[in-house]
Amino acid sequence: MATALRNVVVVGGSYVGLAATKELVASLPSTHRLLLVEPHSHFHHLFAFPRFALLPSHEHKAFIPYSAAFAGSPQASSQHHAVIKARAVSLRPTHLVLDRPWQGSTEVPFDYLVVATGTRLQAPGTMQDDEKPLSVKYFQAYQARVEGASSVILVGGGAVGVQMATDLKELYPDKEVTLVHSREKLMPVYHEALSDLIKSRFEELGVKTVLGTRVAMPASGIPVDAKSIKLQDGRELTADLIIPAVGQTPNSQFVTAGLEPSSPDSLVNPQNGFIRVRPTLQFQDPRYPNLFAVGDIADTGAHKAARPGSAQAAVVAKNLLAMIAGGDAEEKVVVDPASIHLTLGLTKNVIFRNPLPGETEYVMKPKDDGKRDMGISSVWERRGVKVQSDAEYHL
Repeated sequence: MATALRNVVVVGGSYVGLAATKELVASLPSTHRLLLVEPHSHFHHLFAFPRFALLPSHEHKAFIPYSAAFAGSPQASSQHHAVIKARAVSLRPTHLVLDRPWQGSTEVPFDYLVVATGTRLQAPGTMQDDEKPLSVKYFQAYQARVEGASSVILVGGGAVGVQMATDLKELYPDKEVTLVHSREKLMPVYHEALSDLIKSRFEELGVKTVLGTRVAMPASGIPVDAKSIKLQDGRELTADLIIPAVGQTPNSQFVTAGLEPSSPDSLVNPQNGFIRVRPTLQFQDPRYPNLFAVGDIADTGAHKAARPGSAQAAVVAKNLLAMIAGGDAEEKVVVDPASIHLTLGLTKNVIFRNPLPGETEYVMKPKDDGKRDMGISSVWERRGVKVQSDAEYHL
């Protein structure tokens, strides 16, 4: 009689969830299988969303099949792994509750579980639909709204707002584009030199700014059809289209829905909603040593980006595999200075890294080698899907 496989569950199939999946399936023993829980039909290439919400004809390329999610797994084990197309509703100590049945049950038991659910933004930063065709139609409708607007306000001076402002002004030089940000410094996580570079690029393109004043944000966010925003200094700004590019909401609600904390704030940091973790990326709450959190959802102190998240995925995999083998979780996360590859228009971009601890020198490499489709074919290839013809982008 065959022995039942033991489950390792990864919740969330974005960049960091797939990085953790790749690390784990390469070395999981034959006694275990990996289950990737993800409600979207396709991988969402979020870095392209700001561009493809504005630029027609490429939107379908931002959604990549999960067909190669387990590439790198030994052939004998790969048939056991599975992508479960479902949304996590509640996390319990021994099982995950889903919003729809899988193999006849809404409950998936596990030995170990990794939370990689990240955060969500207001659209167009995050899609509201799980299916690719609906998300493609959303982008196409959004592009039409952008084309029909003579004036656009972007709310938020982080990466999404900066990228969309520069793309907009380069695609539509005659539109009035204004970016509103609560601080005088743009991209506040980074050294001021990056803000200075962005302001210079804004001036070059003709992007207007309203800095140092916060938008009086409605509790439910900026309405889709909004034509005006109120500022806390009393002013009101109007435009044909207002694009929200601020306010990340952690996807941690299913964690607190099912687990009992050992103390009031032991699971989630009440200040930001992120899951509290040890340096090993295990949940900080001592009741749950077999639960891990990785990437944007983890309260590590690292900046929220795919690169540090991928490094964290390697830490989780080493610790989880050590525990399966009967050892201890000893690998610890290292928090590096914040870095980013930021587009500043259709071809201009910059690689920037904050100074190392104890140093004052930052790294800034302006470049002019960007592509309109952001080199999307290489992204598909990194996801294990080599595109032979343009029609395959519609898969």
